[in-house]
Amino acid sequence: MNQNDIDDLLEFLRFPSVSTQKIHQTDMRACAGWVQQRCEQAGLQSRIEETGGHPCVIAKTSRDPAKQTVLIYGHYDVQPAELFEEWDTPPFEPVIREGRVFARGATDNKGQILAHILGVGETLAGQGTLPVNVIFLIEGEEEVGSPSLPAVLERLKEELACDVIMISDTGMVAHGYPTLTFSLRGITSAELRVYGPGYDLHSGVFGGAVANPVTAAARLVASLHDEDGHVRIEGFYDDVRQMYEWEREASDGLPVTNDAI
Repeated sequence: MNQNDIDDLLEFLRFPSVSTQKIHQTDMRACAGWVQQRCEQAGLQSRIEETGGHPCVIAKTSRDPAKQTVLIYGHYDVQPAELFEEWDTPPFEPVIREGRVFARGATDNKGQILAHILGVGETLAGQGTLPVNVIFLIEGEEEVGSPSLPAVLERLKEELACDVIMISDTGMVAHGYPTLTFSLRGITSAELRVYGPGYDLHSGVFGGAVANPVTAAARLVASLHDEDGHVRIEGFYDDVRQMYEWEREASDGLPVTNDAI
């Protein structure tokens, strides 16, 4: 990256684009506008797409039917930065220390998506074309579960039709080690409620005689896994594909040790 690119990243990071807080609605729209303009600067056809929530940015090259199409997904919204006093420097005033940028959103997801925009822009400037059609879909609600995205995808399904989707919301295995992530673990969310006495009970009188709801909850949570960390819910692994041998070999060759985790 040259200094202009670094300056762009720092400018991008200064937007407090916190999608969960209404106080930042103006900042969200301003950030989306900045992304749209930066995509235009990179030589892409770009626009703001209204969603009913925070807007998306759609940017693309001219579609050549002879080429395959890659859709690059990213998001410009960030998580809240509280507690501010825990930061060494203000979260929306990016600083560079020992070659690393410190700011909210530097790696989730502003740094990665800007790197894609810059890469596409430099290739277009140098070669005039790309080997594939490229579409950017950059939303502003990833950190709140993307509630508006399904409607956008349905409405624009023909325009956003592609052969492959690339998501840059991951990290590198190690510094200077190019990384392609093709699978991530999923997540299952659940709410667990344990009911007990409606008021405090004196431990000297009721201790041992009345079950402590915290203990019951802890036992339930602990029962989800066996001693080796496997989920004990019946059928949980029925649809899980075993790793191929080449995947195990590739995993074993990564520059990652238990000490580094």
